[in-house]
Formats: sequence, structure tokens, C-alpha cells
Amino acid sequence: MKIFLVGLVGSGKTTLGRQLAEVLQVPFVDMDWEIEGREGRSISEIFAQHGEDYFRRIEAETLRDWAGSNKDFVMGTGGGAPCFYNGMDIINESGLSIFLDVPVDELNLRLAAATDRPLLHTTDDIERKKRLQIMHDARRPIYRKAHIILENVTFENLLRAVRLKT
Repeated sequence: MKIFLVGLVGSGKTTLGRQLAEVLQVPFVDMDWEIEGREGRSISEIFAQHGEDYFRRIEAETLRDWAGSNKDFVMGTGGGAPCFYNGMDIINESGLSIFLDVPVDELNLRLAAATDRPLLHTTDDIERKKRLQIMHDARRPIYRKAHIILENVTFENLLRAVRLKT
């Protein structure tokens, strides 16, 4: 089975995805790491050298490749992957989608020390929260198309939700 974790940056897609993949005994795929491997450079470098449009095309291609594979996995998608180039439709048609719905205030706290997030590149707490809120408001309706919406995001709740659906 293919399981796709969707949500904003900092929502726990990588941390929880790794744990879930270990329990399910399938590989964990971090979309950003996949893109960095394909491109031979960091996400920040891709944004700086080619811009967001180029990044989104590579992201969509990576998503389509994995979604179309015969492999079972748990994927932590990039925060924007479901929102561009019909990403959420691709995800929903090829596997189980789970939206990790973490409040903006919590995301802001988690990301206070992050310096590698191109769309949040600021050290100002108020500005970062404002940017997160804008992304949240724009992306949440798309994320909410997921098969499972997890509002109390813990590993135990994630595992329970997956077991109920599989």
C-alpha cells in the first residue's frame, strides 16, 4: 500500500512517516530528499537558482513517478506537492492520503529555528507566523480532500487511523 502524508511544513510528515514506515515494514520516502537526490542540490539551492515554478515541476514529476510505481511505501510529501499540478488527485488515486492538521501556532513554534525553508525564510516570529497562516489558508482546502484528516496528530492516532483503513 502507498501512504501519503500531507500537511504544512513542520506538521510531522517526516518524523511520523519514518515511524509509520518502520511499523508497517515498508520504505519511508521523503519527497524533498528525493528531489535533492535527483537534482544534486538542496531545495534552497533549487529555489535560489531556478525559482519556485521549476521546483514545483520537479516536485510534481517526482510525485507522479512514485505514485505510479509498484512499490509500497510511506511518503512524506512536500507541503506544496498536493497543491500543484493536480497533486492531491494523483495522491488520492494511487494510495491512502492522510492530512496532518497541525495548528499554525504549533507550526510556528516548531519552525522557529528552521533556516532551510525557502518560503519561510525569515527570523522574525511574527512574519513567519503570517506566512504560515497564508499558506495554511490557501492549502487547507486541498489538504482536506485527503482520505483521513488527523487533527490530534500523534503517532498513536496516525497508526490507529491507518489500521482502520487497511
